Amino acid sequence: MKLTLGFSTCPNDTYIFDAMVHGRIDTEGIEFELVMSDVEELNRHAFTGEIDITKISYHAYAYIADSYLLLNSGSALGYKNGPLLISKYKIYPDEVQNLKVAIPGIHTTANLLLGIAYPDLKDKKEYLFSDIEDAVSSGEMDAGLIIHENRFTYQKKGLKKVADLGEFWESKTGLAIPLGGIVINRRLSVELQRKVNRIMKRSVEYAFDNPKASYPFVKHHAQEMEDRVMESHIKLYVNEFTLNLGAAGRKAVETLYREGTSLGVIPKVRQDIFVE
Repeated sequence: MKLTLGFSTCPNDTYIFDAMVHGRIDTEGIEFELVMSDVEELNRHAFTGEIDITKISYHAYAYIADSYLLLNSGSALGYKNGPLLISKYKIYPDEVQNLKVAIPGIHTTANLLLGIAYPDLKDKKEYLFSDIEDAVSSGEMDAGLIIHENRFTYQKKGLKKVADLGEFWESKTGLAIPLGGIVINRRLSVELQRKVNRIMKRSVEYAFDNPKASYPFVKHHAQEMEDRVMESHIKLYVNEFTLNLGAAGRKAVETLYREGTSLGVIPKVRQDIFVE
């Protein structure tokens, strides 16, 4: 049986998916047809409801919960790994609402956290995540919301941190930051959903036990990324929550939706959102 599988070219994704897409583990008879793209493009694929399994922003999931369930493995949650708001200039908290801000996508979790932290901020413009630093450096935008490996590079370009939205979230809730999850289409049978859940966990376990096995796949898609940045990226986004959300991870996800709903940033999300 073949299922479509979407994930990004970022090191944390290629690291955890390597084993299942290259036959290093038992996939229980399932083959995967890959759809690799940036996270906002993956969000758009999920909105169509056609893809079987995909990485998705937790923000985007709020709009497609009727079509997909969240797997218990494969998620990017954690502490001290949230999006950063950056600028060329020193900016005070009460000035943020008046800025022109570059964001990495309307439906990214970074933008949801920005909306929770600064609900009065309205002037936003979408950019490919890797272009945000340049938009800020050139003065095209007052500030930018950065994710992924840009967390490790912005200071080299003379940019300054305005706010760490991960720190904001952790101080507000005491919980991990839910960034991205893996979803499976509800139209697939419960048996198949559980099978994919097992395969995903197996793939993450293999990555933990054999960290060098995925290196060629990760390096190929990391393009010109320095090895040090690539390894830091994996370490930042792959952790115990990636192996299993558990009660703490589920609570963090549910709290994100409750906070977003209370501010009117996202619609109310149904309760049965996890593969059981």
